Amino acid sequence: MSQVLYNCIMVNVQIKHDCKDELNALNLRATPARIALMTLLEAVDKPIDVQSMIEHLNKKDIKTDPATVFRIVNMFTDKGLLKPIQFNEGKFRYELSSKADHHHFICEQCESITDISDCNIDELQKEIQKKKGLIVKRHSLEFFGICQSCRN
Repeated sequence: MSQVLYNCIMVNVQIKHDCKDELNALNLRATPARIALMTLLEAVDKPIDVQSMIEHLNKKDIKTDPATVFRIVNMFTDKGLLKPIQFNEGKFRYELSSKADHHHFICEQCESITDISDCNIDELQKEIQKKKGLIVKRHSLEFFGICQSCRN
């Protein structure tokens, strides 16, 4: 949300993100399928798999085959737009790389996914680097268990 001075009155204005600009900045054509996938990934609050992306495109009447969706996902990942996440379920899920660093809790009963952003992993990462003389470029930490809804 940004503030804009309009006729001497300060008003809050939400500046809309343009997926076309982001794709063009990465030298990617802004096709309907690519724009729809970027919009979907910006709207969801948890990592999604390719099958969910294909279903979304079908609901939007954007005709594309699964191989094209896989190519788009690989291209977005190679360009740094997406990061793959694996929850030991035999497939990858994806989320935007621009999301703040966080981890996930996966319920082993209902398979719900909850973002966990209040971990103190940054301190642990610094300690590992200092004690072991390593350079940590990235990490993956997922929690598995039973969510509160399934416990009740």
